[in-house]
Amino acid sequence: MSPSRIATKRTKIVATLGPSSHDEPTIRRMIRAGMDVARINFSHGDQQAHGETIALVRRIAYEEGAVVAIMCDIQGPKIRIGKVPNEPLLLAQGEQITLALNGASENGERVIPLPHPEFIQDIKPDTHLLLDDGQIELVVRKATDKELVCEVLVGGSLSSRKGVMAPNARLSLSAITEKDREDITFALAQNTDYIAMSFVRSENDIRELRWLVKHLGGNTGVVAKIEKHEALENIAAIIEASDAVMVARGDLGLEIPPQEVPRYQKEIIRQCNAAGKPVITATQMLSSMVDNPRPTRAEASDVYNAILDGSDAVMLSNETASGHYPVEAVDMMAHIATIAEEGFWANRPQERRVHTPDVKGREAISDAVAQAACEIAEALSAKALVTLTLTGYTTRRVAKERPRTPILCITPNETTLRRMALTWGVLPLLIPQFNTMDEMTNVVVRTAYDAKLVERGDSLVLIAGVPFGVGGQTNFLKIHIVGELGEL
Repeated sequence: MSPSRIATKRTKIVATLGPSSHDEPTIRRMIRAGMDVARINFSHGDQQAHGETIALVRRIAYEEGAVVAIMCDIQGPKIRIGKVPNEPLLLAQGEQITLALNGASENGERVIPLPHPEFIQDIKPDTHLLLDDGQIELVVRKATDKELVCEVLVGGSLSSRKGVMAPNARLSLSAITEKDREDITFALAQNTDYIAMSFVRSENDIRELRWLVKHLGGNTGVVAKIEKHEALENIAAIIEASDAVMVARGDLGLEIPPQEVPRYQKEIIRQCNAAGKPVITATQMLSSMVDNPRPTRAEASDVYNAILDGSDAVMLSNETASGHYPVEAVDMMAHIATIAEEGFWANRPQERRVHTPDVKGREAISDAVAQAACEIAEALSAKALVTLTLTGYTTRRVAKERPRTPILCITPNETTLRRMALTWGVLPLLIPQFNTMDEMTNVVVRTAYDAKLVERGDSLVLIAGVPFGVGGQTNFLKIHIVGELGEL
């Protein structure tokens, strides 16, 4: 592990792996360029290929001395049309078209198969439908249990298996499909660090996923993808129920007017920061790098501002999964993050620091200790804020403050170690178990020293929850000079 790693970018990079980035040389270069979380998109590919990719990432990360989390992104209830006859089908503005369950219309109109009975039953007349990521727009003129008779408002060329969205409809279908259940079972068998849940509408969807994970005997972090208009109405409860949140701007920009997405993005980030929950900004961040080695100026500004807004992580999708420049996209993201972070504190007024005077008990103590630790570390120009944690709670409390001082997460728990790869500013390190407070200090300092992250004479600010192993509290703070107790 290089000594410079303590001073690298604070913002984490989530990169989607796919046909352009599933081989060993590319994954190795992506990790070296700054990939912190490898996203496995279960909407594409098969389980065998995903399993091979996960194993490859973990092996290479171990060889590189890096901590890389695995995030398995389940597809969710994606509504798609069936096989289009004589495709591509050209739809003209003003014509009538029928979306039918069995592929045959009762009215003899031109028919597009839609094999989703629960979706058809939820749709009412005057509902607007978007096909093919919003390229085609229909309005429903007549609805039955078996078909939707529609007028084409915005025409275009339509081919098989394109997605269908109903931005203003209230859909009753389950958030977890049968395919999702199979994929979740597989992901848990791979000991995945996070499962990203698509099309979350309320905290009940998160609870359903947690119940299933527990029922299957698994243990994983849950990421709520915000891409439905209903989710915006329930955002506070969703944040509370989740381990992390993703602002999935692609589908969200179809559910609501695209000009409103930046406002909601900023508000979701603000609420996640206040709650101490990691938040990912995603979709089309460096989209032009799918085909080009450099991003547009607008894309660079988008990433820069998402970081200044408080994103824990920024995500690459097609740029790394199917683009021509996956390594360059990660490298560019890392460079933008480093530049943005140089001015982060100058652009972050003091009043944006998170204070919660209404919080009582353990949470109030944890907030006070974390804030004090950050202020002490800055006053002493400490080499690092060292957070000793079993569950990650203490580390997230410190990261919530966005300190200038680098954050070391020291943990004996391998699951916590990998999950910290998603949290802003955190460099995770694994330590052996210990039994006493003095032994704790010795183990922590020795681990950081052996990793060449600290040197003799460096000042460290250590915080933890005591007694260790009791999650959900941070109540211990110590200032330590490396080597003063003869631990080296």
